[in-house]
Amino acid sequence: MNLSIKLALFAAGLFLLNGMLTGVWKYARIMSSPEHRAPAYVDIAHRASFFYSFASLVIAKLLEFSPFSPAAQVAVAAFPLGFFVLTVAGYMAEGFRDRTENMFEERNFTTTWFMYALIAGEIGGFALIFGGFVYTQFF
Repeated sequence: MNLSIKLALFAAGLFLLNGMLTGVWKYARIMSSPEHRAPAYVDIAHRASFFYSFASLVIAKLLEFSPFSPAAQVAVAAFPLGFFVLTVAGYMAEGFRDRTENMFEERNFTTTWFMYALIAGEIGGFALIFGGFVYTQFF
């Protein structure tokens, strides 16, 4: 198993564990809230962790069929996996701040330039990974 696949599986495991841990955080906040609701970004971090866990598994499986060199695979996989990590970390930071309003109400570096980079990194990185799979399996 090459390094890119190991990193993607490692990310999948970390996201799954984080989903479980943020679930405990979410439950604690639900039980201590008069409205019995967790802060919005605690809930989002919890769900996103599970989603990214499975997305990381898909990336790991597709990398098994990659035509790229091992170093190129690591570089390409680092983009979506890295942005997954940064996204969940951002949601958790908002949850720790107990922020309830939508973080996109305010235009700033994160809601503008980081989002452009995230779009390019996640979609571009995954497109290369998926394109490599399509190339090796169908052409």
